[in-house]
Amino acid sequence: MSANSQEIGAVARWTRGWRGPLVYGGVALACYHLPVGNVRFESAVLEALHLAKWYAREHVVLCLIPAFFIAGAIGVFVRQAAVIRYLGARANKGLAYGVASVSGSVLAVCSCTVLPLFAGIYRMGAGLGPACAFLYSGPAINVLAVILTARVLGLRLGIARAVGAVLFSLLIGLAMHVIFRREELARAEAQAVLPESEEKRPLWQNATHFAVLVSILVFANWAEPAHPGGLWHAVHAVKWRIVAGASLALALILGGWFRVKWRDVLLGALPAVCLAFVFPARPVLAFVAGVVGLCVVLARSGGEPADWLAATWGFARQILPLLLIGVLVAGLLLGRPDHEGLIPSRWIARLVGGNSLRANLFASVAGALMYFATLTEVPILQGLIGNGMGQGPALALLLAGPALSLPNILVIRSVIGTKKTLVFVALVVVMATIAGMTFGAITAE
Repeated sequence: MSANSQEIGAVARWTRGWRGPLVYGGVALACYHLPVGNVRFESAVLEALHLAKWYAREHVVLCLIPAFFIAGAIGVFVRQAAVIRYLGARANKGLAYGVASVSGSVLAVCSCTVLPLFAGIYRMGAGLGPACAFLYSGPAINVLAVILTARVLGLRLGIARAVGAVLFSLLIGLAMHVIFRREELARAEAQAVLPESEEKRPLWQNATHFAVLVSILVFANWAEPAHPGGLWHAVHAVKWRIVAGASLALALILGGWFRVKWRDVLLGALPAVCLAFVFPARPVLAFVAGVVGLCVVLARSGGEPADWLAATWGFARQILPLLLIGVLVAGLLLGRPDHEGLIPSRWIARLVGGNSLRANLFASVAGALMYFATLTEVPILQGLIGNGMGQGPALALLLAGPALSLPNILVIRSVIGTKKTLVFVALVVVMATIAGMTFGAITAE
């Protein structure tokens, strides 16, 4: 062994030996200098906890849990060959990107809820490009959000958001495919030798099963419109009845197609039905009881239902901790709407005025790190525009914010790796910045 190799090995051993003490020493030093007693720091800590509490109440039960079950179902009930055929690296590009963008936009979920679905299709063999198009389109191409943007922030900004979101979905997906083309070709060659799996049930049954699960996800999260009247308000008035009907259909599917014992299905559904009648004004209680009952039924049944539950838990175990850590950090730094974190909101308002490169880039980066629940970006932007935010930075934040967030980025990294995640985030930020500067220049004329 050469002298250089021995020196390198010695340095590596020294680094490994001191890594633990350095980490513990750093943590101890940070705790020693915690600014306890500082009003802004203590307020930011409370905002982080408030945001985590709000997120757990509003998104974990109604958004993430149904999304986990859908992702688990993708892994168990969808044939890998079918995913590869329509979304794989060698699939027809027009079909693959069309399916990815349309399916994402139909779900109209937030940047965190789309993650289990993205992880599910990517692990089943979807190409990186179509999977990233799906990842962006889910939270960005939201029909209600676009309509609300047009009504509250102006027609031009609403149209620019709609056009930009559709184009971004396709361009980002294509760019990810081109940048990582070699890795995608190697992945496609590995997929080419996979054996065809046997279809366990007809396609229409699987399609119906997924339609029921998606219906529960979409209608349980159907947002109340700002103004009464119209189709959206009418659907909101009966959304829990639609969820109840979809839940009944799921019970029939479990008993009829998955051969779950009818006795178990009835016993699993009984608590949810009772709570729905006893507490009609608190439908979330019945929803939670239904989720618990479904878990018990699937666990007792064995076979495919038990595999479905195991796959669902696998996604939840991987994604939930990262999301909650990200929410806490985002709340600590940026706070909630109308509540400040460590970073004063006046700094942000000052930095996004006008239509300079700096203003658009800052708006894109801030949007990529902040967490926006579905539709909350509109009132936040309304306040920022009132404080002097330019039209260009407003569009940049609208195109980067709903599709990305710090919790979202942490989970994406665990699915596709650090390098691909950094490229995806950079593409969103750069394209949002360019779109903002272009739109700002047009509106200034």
